[in-house]
Amino acid sequence: ELMYATRAMFSQQPQDLVVVAGQPVTLPCTIPGYHGVVLWIKDGLALGVGRDLSGYPRYTVIGDHGSGEHHLRIQRVELMDDAVFECQAVQAAMRSRPARLTVLVPPEDPVISGGPVVSLRAGDPLNLTCHADNAKPAASIIWIRNGEVLNGAMYSKTLLRDGRRESTVSTLYLSPSNIETGQQIICKASNKAVPNGKETSVTIDIQHLPLVNLSVEPQPVLEGNLVKFHCSAKANPPVTLYRWAKGGSIIKEVSGDTYEVIVDHSFFTEPVSCEVTNPLGSTNISRNVDVYFGPRMAAEPQSLQVDLGSDAVFNCAWTGNPSLTIVWMKRGSGVVLSNENLLTLKSVRQEDAGKYVCRAVVPRVGAGEKEVSLTVNGPPTISSTQTQQALHGEKGQIKCFIRSTPPPDRIAWSWKETVLESGTSGRYTVETVTTEEGVISTLTMSNIVPADFQTIYNCTAWNSFGSDTEIIRLKEQGGSQGSTGSTFLFFKYVTVVFQIVIDSR
Repeated sequence: ELMYATRAMFSQQPQDLVVVAGQPVTLPCTIPGYHGVVLWIKDGLALGVGRDLSGYPRYTVIGDHGSGEHHLRIQRVELMDDAVFECQAVQAAMRSRPARLTVLVPPEDPVISGGPVVSLRAGDPLNLTCHADNAKPAASIIWIRNGEVLNGAMYSKTLLRDGRRESTVSTLYLSPSNIETGQQIICKASNKAVPNGKETSVTIDIQHLPLVNLSVEPQPVLEGNLVKFHCSAKANPPVTLYRWAKGGSIIKEVSGDTYEVIVDHSFFTEPVSCEVTNPLGSTNISRNVDVYFGPRMAAEPQSLQVDLGSDAVFNCAWTGNPSLTIVWMKRGSGVVLSNENLLTLKSVRQEDAGKYVCRAVVPRVGAGEKEVSLTVNGPPTISSTQTQQALHGEKGQIKCFIRSTPPPDRIAWSWKETVLESGTSGRYTVETVTTEEGVISTLTMSNIVPADFQTIYNCTAWNSFGSDTEIIRLKEQGGSQGSTGSTFLFFKYVTVVFQIVIDSR
């Protein structure tokens, strides 16, 4: 045997090997011409005697014993097989070179936290964490989007209790501007055991408040026509509620994304709003309608009563669409006094009294007008024909027409030495009638005598602002009445006397 020992040589001995867990491996050991005991040593411990490795079910010694073949076969390598192996010829006191068996363990399938769909709110950054566990050596992790590797991920690894395997965690941060909804992001883990890597992916779901657009058709539109409001919304998660309002008041009978209604002028000033809600919140949008409508009175002008010499200011406001024009005129005159809401009459005179019209026109849509009156407070004004006619022997009348605001307090007729305000005195009767235009005072003589044609009659009216007097003469109907200078002087004298008489009363 010693002879064999001296001649014995290893023709094959185990080499360093790297193998992936789960694979089979054979460590060769051939000693031609040696017939003694062969031991396999793992990390300094004998695995068994000769070919009996009963303590290690996955280990067998294979080969032709007669030819000196003692190969160690390991089926399905495990992590515990990661060790230094030696083949020893005991009687020949020979040991093979130590062979390092390195077992590689692929990482478990990588997992992205929160997958397969990661939801976040618009404007928030994205933080993704991927872990690949129990690998030897530690897995390296890369992130891929659209075929491109994303840089800047944070990487950390932890050694497991067995002191061999490691777990890897990678965290990827993406700013809000760098992500889009629907994107797929891949986490790929690899080590020497799986050089092509294992991967998993997540889909990004960016959630946002409803994005809303409100359309109004048709526009512009004439009052009284049908208008359709359509509220189109993009929302993630989807829309759960539509609410409509007009001028801030809820329209209860509409709940969908469309509102149809016959419009009037109020839609021009009161906006219609559509509020769209999803689980994140609500978005509100509102629109006015360009409704064409004829003039509507916004501020109604009031009739005025002003003192003589004061200013009169009328205000008349209309709304209409498209924009309207305003015209102020005096009834019965074609002169435009103002094109503004305000009409100002400076220091009014008696002849400014009357009716004024404020007219508004919306081109091609309609017109409207409002009439007011101006009353001027001042002393009475008397307008009468200075010569009135009568027949001798008949009943005769002279009339005095008085315009007065405020109405006259007194009206008096005077002739010769007589003053009569009302009622009957001898042949004379005074009657006063009030009409819309003014007051008519009538002096009736029961039986005309020639002297009546020589008499000068005075009609005088008073109110709080003053008085007015008119001189009236009676003329014989059909006769010619010559007026001499002396008569005229007498006439003047009577007026002065009468004025003295009146003032002294």
